[in-house]
Amino acid sequence: MVCEVTVSIDCYLMQIVLSSLLLWIIKICDEEVLLGRILTADRLLDVFMEKHWKSVVSRSVCDYFFDQQRKVGSPEDMPPVIATPHHYLISIHRCCMFFVAVCMTEVPPLFVIEFLHRVVDTFEDYFSECTESIIKEHYVVVYELLDEMLDNGFPLATESNILKELIKPPNILRTIANTVTGKSNVSATLPSGQLSNVPWRRTGVKYTNNEAYFDVVEEVDAIIDKAGSTVFAEIQGYIDCCIKLSGMPDLTLSFMNPRLFDDVSFHPCVRFKRWESERILSFIPPDGNFRLMSYHIGSQNIVAIPIYVRHNISFREAGGGRLDITVGPKQTIGRTVESVIIEIPMPKAVLNCSLTPNQGKYSFDPVSKVLMWDIGRIDTAKLPSLRGTVSYMQHQILNDYHDQDQNVQFTISQLAVSGLKVNRLDMYGEKYKPFKGVKYITKAGRFQIRM
Repeated sequence: MVCEVTVSIDCYLMQIVLSSLLLWIIKICDEEVLLGRILTADRLLDVFMEKHWKSVVSRSVCDYFFDQQRKVGSPEDMPPVIATPHHYLISIHRCCMFFVAVCMTEVPPLFVIEFLHRVVDTFEDYFSECTESIIKEHYVVVYELLDEMLDNGFPLATESNILKELIKPPNILRTIANTVTGKSNVSATLPSGQLSNVPWRRTGVKYTNNEAYFDVVEEVDAIIDKAGSTVFAEIQGYIDCCIKLSGMPDLTLSFMNPRLFDDVSFHPCVRFKRWESERILSFIPPDGNFRLMSYHIGSQNIVAIPIYVRHNISFREAGGGRLDITVGPKQTIGRTVESVIIEIPMPKAVLNCSLTPNQGKYSFDPVSKVLMWDIGRIDTAKLPSLRGTVSYMQHQILNDYHDQDQNVQFTISQLAVSGLKVNRLDMYGEKYKPFKGVKYITKAGRFQIRM
């Protein structure tokens, strides 16, 4: 039933869930606020931005979050919900930052998490990227966006098309003009699409060139044992779109093998009943860039592993050891494996590495004891290898080495490792013929190899 919960919260955030949840939230908010505060904390555990609604919450509440963050080894291992004596801290980790919502009463965590993701997506859409420096550079626009997205603690306008009509994206000419004329960056009129049945799409859209592009991106999460056998493997995928179509087009996207999906989450524009009955995506798209759907392919399916790593590392010699690593493609259907990076944690006793790669370059950090091998593109004619010696302090115990895992990164263009393929895209409601394109990308998610 996880699938149904995910879909309902994600797909109908502005249509069904918000309208039905609002009454329930109002009853709770008679006592306290739903989303009392949003904090943005960077990886150095420093709060550099905060926004309050309704009431001011003391920053000391962040101590619970900081204490929990210090206990975990990786930001991805941070629990999304932290209960404190008087608050709930609900957070996401994106763009090397934590976005934390402080709630003073019990609320559906998935609802808040979805809103936080919408906040980050909006920042990326407005500023092209979301970093600490970008947020600080556009403080005024960021606060204007948060005021429109959340009204007195309740999500209001979360669609990028509507927000761009309310608050114009920043650029140099508009900033200079507003400074000279004294005009505000915020529109004084309500967007026409906000009260329509399709609030995610603005009205009066016109393009000289009508085009629709779809990026099918799959991230492979896997654990490979010492013998090269797959212990665990699953796929987290999503379909990003760039739709520039005039008028009010109604699109239908079909797949050759839609039964691959174990769990799905859609943009609010997707008609879920049509998906349930026909496994077809029927939708009126937003204008511009958006994420059409996210999906999950579980470990019960056979997931092809597109890369292998053979390693032989020994610390038997007095004061030294040998390292030999070879990397190669596997089940890639002739596609090139690119942007390959191998991260190898070494024992604390290791002092230095003297290695020779036949492809790429390596670096060893004597402080963190991490060996990084940046291979780049794998040349199948001569497989990448890294060989050499490792020096370490004598009489030191190296047993901790066997508890480490290698982390692998890679990218494969024009390949969906699950075998997912788009069948066709049909358009209704408009008479022109748009240009259509589909691109497939496979990337490493949390891809680990045991040593």
